[in-house]
Amino acid sequence: MSIFTPTNQIRLTNVAVVRMKRAGKRFEIACYKNKVVGWRSGVEKDLDEVLQTHSVFVNVSKGQVAKKEDLISAFGTDDQTEICKQILTKGEVQVSDKERHTQLEQMFRDIATIVADKCVNPETKRPYTVILIERAMKDIHYSVKTNKSTKQQALEVIKQLKEKMQIERAHMRLRFLLPVNEGKKLKEKLKPLIKVIESEDYGQQLEIVCLIDPGCFREIDELMKKETKGKGSLEVLNLKDVEEGDEKFE
Repeated sequence: MSIFTPTNQIRLTNVAVVRMKRAGKRFEIACYKNKVVGWRSGVEKDLDEVLQTHSVFVNVSKGQVAKKEDLISAFGTDDQTEICKQILTKGEVQVSDKERHTQLEQMFRDIATIVADKCVNPETKRPYTVILIERAMKDIHYSVKTNKSTKQQALEVIKQLKEKMQIERAHMRLRFLLPVNEGKKLKEKLKPLIKVIESEDYGQQLEIVCLIDPGCFREIDELMKKETKGKGSLEVLNLKDVEEGDEKFE
């Protein structure tokens, strides 16, 4: 016995629904689970890895596809791929309470892992464990935001934790080789971006070994290229200036 299925219906399973209301109507797209966050954070760039189909629905669970005239009225186009991108970026992800809880737990752990990887106790130069960072995040009642990337949130967490504990981003160790004539002038411009100058050696070139905040690296690199016109060099000696062993709370 054959079962009649209307032509405007598409059945999908194992789906994450993203919903948007526009022009008084509801529009939905069907995505693969766990892919929406990846797309929004920039990790996933292949749309076909995110969308189950490039169709726009009024109701995914019932398989009801949106009408062409409704799409034009709401979005000014009937290009379904472009509309899918808009909904994917700005729409609201529909998830069950259990799924949301699992997602938040995973993001919380990922944020703590990034913080532990990037930071140290500035007094001992030792890194903190992920478990210790998780505990500290719970102590400050940090609330995970599903619409922000874990990297963005890790930077927010570092700022908040600084108010409660000894923590800062691990410094990078750099070596500058500068032409002596321009070197002294450039050193003055670099000073505000340098945390600690460990050594200076005036020979045929000015050699400086120093520690910087990783957030300043791009600015330093651009300043070097601009001021030395390719005559100076910049070398990363250590990405993270850390001591062996994990930091512990007494």
